[in-house]
Amino acid sequence: MISVSIVSHGHDEMVNELILQLLVYPEIEQIVLTYNIPESVTPPSHAKLDIIKNGLPAGFGANHNAAFQRCTQPFFCVMNPDISLPENPFPSLLSSLESHDTALSAPLVLAPDGRLEDSIRHFPTPHTILFKVIFGVDDHYQVALGDQQFYPEWVAGMCMLFDSAMFRKVDGFDASFFLYYEDVDICTRLWKSGFKVVACPSTYVVHAARRESHRSLSFLRWHICSMARYFFKHFGRLPKTHRVI
Repeated sequence: MISVSIVSHGHDEMVNELILQLLVYPEIEQIVLTYNIPESVTPPSHAKLDIIKNGLPAGFGANHNAAFQRCTQPFFCVMNPDISLPENPFPSLLSSLESHDTALSAPLVLAPDGRLEDSIRHFPTPHTILFKVIFGVDDHYQVALGDQQFYPEWVAGMCMLFDSAMFRKVDGFDASFFLYYEDVDICTRLWKSGFKVVACPSTYVVHAARRESHRSLSFLRWHICSMARYFFKHFGRLPKTHRVI
């Protein structure tokens, strides 16, 4: 039913732990694991596991698009390697995709200490970015675990469950975004194509975030370049979205 794509960039045992968690859930029929750089840790041996080893590192979108070429299931889940699953999020996520025009579903994302991460947001604009930098005004939705599902403008790429047919119709991720804003861009394009994005606060995953763009000049540069690319591509042409179910 679900094919999961995970890209490891030196995540080693963390990835193996996630794979073992996924294999417990009956909804998971395929796991495509991409090693973006060489790793010494041996993955679990299982018939559902399909491994890609890159000769050269690729970006977020390019890696998941390549994994999708091997997808054999009607649903395609993009999941970060630093995610853990205290509960099975897939029944709720699949249920939220039952509407014929809903293309993407996402759970809440919690930090390891239980704090809610800002993974469900309004579309960014230069105005909102400026207010965030100067005044600390954030643009995420106010939501709590257990709330009703709703249609946000975009959801972060740590855990995204797509209808495979609709992912294919929008040609997957835009690989010109090497890192950052691929998730904002695909949600924007889904809405523009007449599809919906749904958030499911009834379930959650845990994300051990590295926050590389806060500590590394290279990651910060990628972040800024991706932001500029997104604004050039979509600014002034953002789609209308549904607010409630």
